[in-house]
Amino acid sequence: IAREQTAQARARRVQAVAIPDPSLTAATDGQSRFFGFDRNGTRPVELGLTVPFPDKFRLQNRIGLADIRASEQNYRLQQQLVAFDASQAYDQLLLALRRRSDLKEALTLSQDFLRRTQARFDAGTAARVDVIKARVEAAGSQNDLIANEREIANAQTALNRAIGRVAFAPIAPTDSLDVPPPLPDSVTAESIALEERPELAMLEHERQGQKATTSLAREFWLPDLTFGVTRDYLQPDAAAFATGIAMPIPFLFWQHTKGEIAASSHRERELEASYRDLRAQVVQDVRSAYANASTAMRQALFLRE
Repeated sequence: IAREQTAQARARRVQAVAIPDPSLTAATDGQSRFFGFDRNGTRPVELGLTVPFPDKFRLQNRIGLADIRASEQNYRLQQQLVAFDASQAYDQLLLALRRRSDLKEALTLSQDFLRRTQARFDAGTAARVDVIKARVEAAGSQNDLIANEREIANAQTALNRAIGRVAFAPIAPTDSLDVPPPLPDSVTAESIALEERPELAMLEHERQGQKATTSLAREFWLPDLTFGVTRDYLQPDAAAFATGIAMPIPFLFWQHTKGEIAASSHRERELEASYRDLRAQVVQDVRSAYANASTAMRQALFLRE
């Protein structure tokens, strides 16, 4: 989806900076009635071309490039999210498989304990309640093992979906749940996040594009260039060429300054505020994730030792 949205942004840029198509007009003028084609009138054929003010192409190009770069950053963001989902689903599958081996061992131990307790009960050295407790424990281990089968199936389905495979395709994981290497410095992690997070880069490109949009809105009064050539095929005269400009009269200028220009300016300030808020959120997310990772690693090292 993000890849196709990026291609759409490239197409929008091409459309934004495209020169308008020329127009061809053929008519019969000076006729005594509609659809009259006598030779008393004129038959002008006109070829015309209207070109917007050149600076508008520059601003449209800046808007298009900003749109493309924002879409590319969104594509990067989707790649990272897919990688995160796949990594998380893979770890969940590893965890479910490790839990299955633990449950199998627990079931073996509980069944062995049940046999020994039953033997002691038969020999008269254990109470009936001990046998019941041992049976309950063995049944609980068996029940946990059955529930773990669904846990593994769900983890496999989530991983297959994350990597774009058939939901029930078999998976043979090869990694282990070893303790990862030490974390980098928290200040370094924050600086990397502020430079590399696609969300921030995407908002920054949107701000640049909106700034160009505001400048383009302020050029509403600039003239367009017109070129044309006219030839009357009922007259022996040569073709007549025309060059001129067409521009609006900004008599009701406040409609523009309080309309599209004001809307674009406020959108610019909205993006600036969103960027500051997102920057603070990124710092908070990094610190929270760093604290969670640090705590989890300390717990894993403690349990391992």
